[in-house]
Amino acid sequence: GAYYLDANSSTVFDVLLGTTGALLGLPGLNAQTFGEVSTETWSVFADFTYDLTDQFAISLGGRYTEDKRSSIVLRRTYVGGFSPFFGGPGVPIATTSNFDGSDKFDDFSPRVSLTYKPVENHTLYTTYSQGFKGGSFDPRGQTTAAPDLDQDGTVSPEEVFAFMQFEPEEVDSYEIGWKASTFNGRVQTSLAGFFMDYQNVQIPGSVGIDTNGDGVNDTFTGVTTNAASADLWGVEFEGTAVLGEEMFNESDLLTSALSVGYINAEFNEFIDAFGNDVADQRVFQNTPEWTGSLRLTYDTPFNILQKPGRLTLNTLASYRSESSQFEIRSPLDQEAYTLIDLGLRWKPDDSRWGFTVTGKNLTDERYKVAGYNFINPVTGAPTLGLEGVLNAYYGDPRTFSFGVDYEF
Repeated sequence: GAYYLDANSSTVFDVLLGTTGALLGLPGLNAQTFGEVSTETWSVFADFTYDLTDQFAISLGGRYTEDKRSSIVLRRTYVGGFSPFFGGPGVPIATTSNFDGSDKFDDFSPRVSLTYKPVENHTLYTTYSQGFKGGSFDPRGQTTAAPDLDQDGTVSPEEVFAFMQFEPEEVDSYEIGWKASTFNGRVQTSLAGFFMDYQNVQIPGSVGIDTNGDGVNDTFTGVTTNAASADLWGVEFEGTAVLGEEMFNESDLLTSALSVGYINAEFNEFIDAFGNDVADQRVFQNTPEWTGSLRLTYDTPFNILQKPGRLTLNTLASYRSESSQFEIRSPLDQEAYTLIDLGLRWKPDDSRWGFTVTGKNLTDERYKVAGYNFINPVTGAPTLGLEGVLNAYYGDPRTFSFGVDYEF
């Protein structure tokens, strides 16, 4: 097969620096960032399976990928409030980034898998594969923050390019598992264990910036770095089962689907902005140790206004154990929570139309999905510049929706 993508993404945002502006005598100090990243990527891939015997089979595959990333980053400082882009009266006084760069990344990722069927409807397998996530440029970057790597007193264009760019992320993945179909196909189960060895892990973050050379960071900028290597291992279980048939009429059906996952994720190396290995002080972002879900589906004949049809009831409970919003522990870390969803769908027998009513997060659970934390969790003092920021973004509250679908 083959794959091609030509995409473009851009962002623009203002950050009002009220504390910094007051100290510098610049009311309405504002840092605006415009970033654009263009991606052109293509790949070719193949996979084939050869039966060695009736019980053993081997699969070989591979993918060649070529990515081209181009980026423009323009960062300006305004006084007087928000920039004109957002309808504000701000006036530009300085340009702190004016970057235009591009680069290419290519990779070949192999895959090999060996399967064994000891008895009918049971399969054991083991797989090795490589993964690749292309490098790029951080659209939030500030070129004046680039370090003088060779200590010659001048930040060269090559050093600016290296600061704005981050390299591809790579992973070697190993998996062993078992799949089975039992009770005449009424129960389907799979169990897998995996180990993943990551190199050049891409870490989005922020660094403090000293804009006036007084030795004190008075603001910050975003930067993505290849800071880390990491190991992840875990176990996953998935199963489906027919729980009941013809319980209340001749054609109703009750099924279930269960999934449970455990993952242990640790950084082996994590180099911070000062060149220190702080792996023992870092945790994986948004990676709960335990996840699980249980779905029950009941399908039955159901007439509405004497019109025959089928009614399907879906209920889903999903669980996530505690997780960290960032690579360091924070007051915004999310405790364990469970979400409950419920859905109803009715479809007339003689129609291609279907009608659904859905309720999500029925218990109205409050759970955090992202945020910013630029303060010391103990002292409350700002950690990047003079602006202390601590905020969180929450997932959707209890919601209800009505839908109509059409089957072609």
